[in-house]
Amino acid sequence: MTKMMVVCTGAPGVRFDRDYYANEHFALARACWEEHGLKSAEAFYPYAGDGNWLSIGVYTFLSEQGVHDALASPKTQHVMDDVKNFTDATVVLRSFFTEF
Repeated sequence: MTKMMVVCTGAPGVRFDRDYYANEHFALARACWEEHGLKSAEAFYPYAGDGNWLSIGVYTFLSEQGVHDALASPKTQHVMDDVKNFTDATVVLRSFFTEF
């Protein structure tokens, strides 16, 4: 399994709709990326008094190649266009890791 992590950051008060993100946005991501091996999507909301991370999305794929294929897919534009529906934050980090 390979996981892709997406971090959204923003200043205090930046709009971020957690319910939409975890339900609607993840459903769209699954619809677009299941054919590339997406198995699950999870949302985490970190807290730090002086931190600016609003959310961490963890997308689990069957393989690293699946992540690359999903991101290269024309359907990914639908996922990216949906971001404005739940936040004004900037997505600042996209990385992947594998279990060992």
